[in-house]
Amino acid sequence: MLRQRIRKVVSLKTVRELDAFPKVPESYVEASPIGGTVSVFCWLAIIWLVYSETKYWLDTKFLFKFTPDTDFDAKLKINIDLTVATPCNYIGADIVDSTNQNIFKFGNLEQEDTWWELNREQRTHFDTMRSLNSYLREEFHALQILLWKSGQAAMFGTLPARRKDKPKWPTDACRIYGSLTLNKVSGNFHVSAGKPLALPVGHVHLTPFVAERAMNFSHRIHKFSFGDPSPGIIHPMEGDEKITDKSSMLYQYFIQVVPTDVDTFFSKMQTYQYSVKDHDRPIDHRNGSHGVAGLFFKYDMSALKVHVIQERDSIGQFLTRLSSMICGLYVCSGFLNNLVLYVIGLFTGTKSISLSSAGPSPPPSLAPKVQNNVLMSASVVTDVPVSLPLRSSDQNS
Repeated sequence: MLRQRIRKVVSLKTVRELDAFPKVPESYVEASPIGGTVSVFCWLAIIWLVYSETKYWLDTKFLFKFTPDTDFDAKLKINIDLTVATPCNYIGADIVDSTNQNIFKFGNLEQEDTWWELNREQRTHFDTMRSLNSYLREEFHALQILLWKSGQAAMFGTLPARRKDKPKWPTDACRIYGSLTLNKVSGNFHVSAGKPLALPVGHVHLTPFVAERAMNFSHRIHKFSFGDPSPGIIHPMEGDEKITDKSSMLYQYFIQVVPTDVDTFFSKMQTYQYSVKDHDRPIDHRNGSHGVAGLFFKYDMSALKVHVIQERDSIGQFLTRLSSMICGLYVCSGFLNNLVLYVIGLFTGTKSISLSSAGPSPPPSLAPKVQNNVLMSASVVTDVPVSLPLRSSDQNS
């Protein structure tokens, strides 16, 4: 009798059920109030992180760069609106720059007879503008990002016009307003006694035959800016008011103009901002204080240009940062859950198994048993006795 080894055929279902890694049956897993509490707080934290990160990503930021200004052929636009406490017949306004061009090539400013005293509505508007502009100048470094993001190009409206409450006395002031297109070089805008007259070289002011005591260069600046209006730019002279009772007074403003390029998501703009220092003194030739009474705005161009760029992180960076935060929070919550269960088990003498991916592995005694059952069902070898007929020759022997 011979013995033949016969191997059973392994089915596809048996192969699919084969798993070399130990698993925890569902009957060994128990839900705990601590795990549920940690899960609730974890999801709340994830929702808050998604909201805060999305809000941070939508909130843009501004980058400031300084580069040399090489645009020498550009033009400089100046916007002026001021009131002088002298009738228009006695004063004149003009500009002289370093190129000594004809002053009338830059354009003309409008002059309007008005009253120096403001009515209640105008005074309220001007005082509000002066107080707000003074606050913005002092707190500019803390508020500049907010101002750039506001998108508000015009911070103040125009001065309300007089209507029915016109004074009964004649006009005693002159409003000078308008815009001029200048060369991008240093220059001097001034308001002084007499009307300007252009000459082949320079210009002169024709002083009328009027008593010196009739002159008064008290002034109120409603608008003084360079370039087109742009959000984030504060014009420091707007809302300035100088009052004097002296007839011959010299007011000097020294202005440094800085070219500014603004690039946002929706527009690009070339404008200007400036800083200013002022000085005033009375004109008294007998005491050695010489000069010409009036208002003198001396401006000069900066050699550096400010480039303001609005930027935001890419969508890829945003999604990467958000995914890493969510995954990290989820893993940390699993560790926290296991730690709490472990500490509780130490004090109560019980063992808990967590649903978390970071939870403890199944008992070692279960793994070989489960694995052996699968392997035994997958391949079984048996010994089967087999009877074979003998040949005739063998029988005879």
